[in-house]
Amino acid sequence: MTQAEFLKKIRDLEGLKSAVLRKIVINTRKKTCVFEVITDRPYTPQDERAAAQIVREAAPASFSAELKLIKLVADPQLVRHKILEYLDKNHRAAAACIRAEDITVEAGSPVRFGFGVDAAERGFFEKNEQLLSGVKAMLERNFCDVFEGVLIDKEKGGFADEETEEEEEPFDYRPARTFPIEDFEAIDEPNVPKIASYIADCDFTSSSLTVCGQVTFLQERETKPKTDEKGEVVKAGKPYLRFTLSDGTGMLSFSYFPRKKTADKIRAVKEGDWITATGENEMYNGRLSFTGRYINLGHAPEGFVPEKRKGKSVPVHYSKVSPEELVDYSQMNLFEHTEMPEDLVKNTFVVFDLETTGLVNSPTGGKMDAITEIGAVKVIGGEIKEKFSTLVNPERKLDEEIVKLTGITDEMLKDAPKIGEVIPDFVKFCDGCLLVGHNVQFDYKFVRYYAEKEEYPFEFKTYDTLAIAQGMLFLPNYKLNTLADHYGIVFNHHRAWSDALTTAKIFIELIKAKKCLPKA
Repeated sequence: MTQAEFLKKIRDLEGLKSAVLRKIVINTRKKTCVFEVITDRPYTPQDERAAAQIVREAAPASFSAELKLIKLVADPQLVRHKILEYLDKNHRAAAACIRAEDITVEAGSPVRFGFGVDAAERGFFEKNEQLLSGVKAMLERNFCDVFEGVLIDKEKGGFADEETEEEEEPFDYRPARTFPIEDFEAIDEPNVPKIASYIADCDFTSSSLTVCGQVTFLQERETKPKTDEKGEVVKAGKPYLRFTLSDGTGMLSFSYFPRKKTADKIRAVKEGDWITATGENEMYNGRLSFTGRYINLGHAPEGFVPEKRKGKSVPVHYSKVSPEELVDYSQMNLFEHTEMPEDLVKNTFVVFDLETTGLVNSPTGGKMDAITEIGAVKVIGGEIKEKFSTLVNPERKLDEEIVKLTGITDEMLKDAPKIGEVIPDFVKFCDGCLLVGHNVQFDYKFVRYYAEKEEYPFEFKTYDTLAIAQGMLFLPNYKLNTLADHYGIVFNHHRAWSDALTTAKIFIELIKAKKCLPKA
């Protein structure tokens, strides 16, 4: 009789409809065979006798057969216990991260279980997909239920609601990038994760963070001794080591208090050696501070090249700057009402312009200049429909020439939002659009730099009214005010909002005349 046939016969009995076969224990010396069957339903003596007969038929004729019926309900406390027992036996590195309070269990069909993890732990679990599936399989062997396992944000806790009345801003997990530790050699503790988080990504709290890097600085120090009221030392300072590690993505400095039994091995580490450190990354005096608990040996993979970190998702909601509906009565009858080309109608464009503290728009050119104003409009169906405009605090004093050119003063900017607060809203405003500007790459590089500094990808197809005009019009020059004069547009030059609106009108007229967008 196969296992499937055995279970089918068992589940034909009313009280054993959802039973599972946990295991069969065979003792060849004593010639005994014990079938452990689990059920979560009440069963009758008749069910038990019938099941014993099925067990007898399934066992070898020369062996005695015994049925052990176990009634087991998947209550949360028991499920947690089984998970911890399984991890401790089969996945010691995972067991070091997961405690009973990190496991959430929710009854239902299926029964859901979740591991509360932080960013570093999430990366570890996602790289070890078999962990969740292994726990699921184990639970389904021990309980008469179907299980589903997920990872849960440790700070938020609980399972995410499937339905919400209002769309919430998604939690930005973007787990820390990791790499496998090669040539791991235990000094303090072998049962730590063998996967290290990129040092550049260690911007989160964690009770079990592992990093791996080359020692660039190492110094032995001593804590401040304890003194009495007279200033006499009553307790000597405690020795500790101060490490700085680099893994090619960033540098991390931390303190480590050696253990007596491993102190000599740790003190043998020297600058230039690779080590791994596992410990706590916690907030201290308003900033993150890492404390090493275990030091072991190990290094990054040969030829390690850091992978690019996944950018933040486009925000669901505007936070600092929201777009406004735009109605421009002064320009309504300026141009002839000709048929719009399909390229203008079917695409949505963001036409934008910036005011800045200077001309350096790339770190390779020296100290980056800052953005002082963002002005943009959205062209939908060939019409200018929305406006995005904000001053930006550059966190530096403006040069007199910039003040004269733009009319923007330090006083005007002192209460304006900073670029890190504005960029998420501008990224949202641009999402799904084509970008347009006059000498567009100059401004585009500024926005891209500051967007990527806040970890937002900024990759858009761009169109340049300067280049389009040069290929279509015969003018003494192709400055924005010259093109505006050509089309009879009056505007306040060198203010981002006015320049963006003017550029949008010029762009529409150029494409109407050209009948299509320029080829890439």
